Amino acid sequence: MFRSASRVIAAVLGSAALAATAALPAAAAGHPHDPRPHRSSVVLGAIQYDSPGRDDGSRRSLNAEWVTVRNTGRHAVNLRGWTLSEGRHQVYRFGHLVLRGHQSVRVHTGYGRDTYRDVYQDRRTYVWDNRSGTATLRNDHRRVVDIESWGHHHGGGHGHGGGHGHGH
Repeated sequence: MFRSASRVIAAVLGSAALAATAALPAAAAGHPHDPRPHRSSVVLGAIQYDSPGRDDGSRRSLNAEWVTVRNTGRHAVNLRGWTLSEGRHQVYRFGHLVLRGHQSVRVHTGYGRDTYRDVYQDRRTYVWDNRSGTATLRNDHRRVVDIESWGHHHGGGHGHGGGHGHGH
């Protein structure tokens, strides 16, 4: 009897240890330095990483390079403090922008007047690499909420939009 009770206790303790181990990666997800996305209704949508036509650095050409940020949920989300970045070099920080349920906003590389449908990074140079790149969206707690990659350096890419690059 003592032996079978010991086995039952050992099995229960072993199962609890396995469950705790399995829960660790889920708890770690969304940490500021964890590359796995934090669950959010706000995600990256279409990306135009290769401005159509000649890359001449004009306002028109810079603004034809953009990333869409979508709220797939029903409730509004304030994007103040959220960031959109290309690696660690190019970071755009959202100001006060409320993204209503099922609404999207385009984040243009160039400059212009911000509206609820279009915001501008006010850059004079291109952000997104035509051949390969990664767009990362982080919330106001610096947690990754979505990542989109494209090109040959990222396994064929998961990104949207864009065309074949000729470099910036």
